[in-house]
Order: sequence, then structure tokens, then C-alpha cells
Amino acid sequence: MQGTRVTYGYHTAGTLAADHSFIFTLPFDATLVHVSAVATNASSAILDVGKTGALEAYVLNKDVGDSSVPATVDAPDEFVGGNYPHILAGTVIIATLDFDGAAGTAAQNFSLVLTFTEG
Repeated sequence: MQGTRVTYGYHTAGTLAADHSFIFTLPFDATLVHVSAVATNASSAILDVGKTGALEAYVLNKDVGDSSVPATVDAPDEFVGGNYPHILAGTVIIATLDFDGAAGTAAQNFSLVLTFTEG
């Protein structure tokens, strides 16, 4: 069964020259079930996803996919804490991209998709 799934996407074109943050508020209770992140080049970029404020991490230090092959997080044990994170309505979510990792190769044409199930 497909269920009620909602996706949030973020894309930035070109070669990145600084870190990026994608911030939004969930309008309903949800569970994060899938993260897909990719750059079109062989980059050193690293992704964190979590709750703002006192950062509660859902995904931490994830290398993004390279050369247009997305890296994914979609099994419960791949999330911080070993479970799909359940997130309450009104929670402010932040996805932070370290555009070049530890001063490595900057990401180009970065794309991120977060998939939630409602409830």
C-alpha cells in the first residue's frame, strides 16, 4: 500500500561556493521515511537533516551521491537512533549541506528530496 506520502524537494544549480540550508515547517504529524541527495559531479559534500533549535539529528554526516547517482537513506537503521523519525506538526526541519565536505570538491547541481508519510 502506498499510503499518504508527501515529498519536499530542494535544488540549487551550478557549482556551490558556500554551505546551504533548506528550512521548512511540517504542517502535520509525519514520519521521515526516505532521503535522497545527489550532486552531478564527484563531490565531497555532506548532508545533515534534523530539527532546528537544539539540533535533533535524523540523518548525520551523510555523503551525498556523486555523478548523478543519488545516495539514499530509506531503511530504519540508516536514520540516527535506528528508527524512522516521527516528527510532530509545527516542527521546523533543517537540511544542511556542507558543500565541499572537509575542504574537498564542491558539489555541483545539488538536489535533495525528503519523503514523509503523514500521521
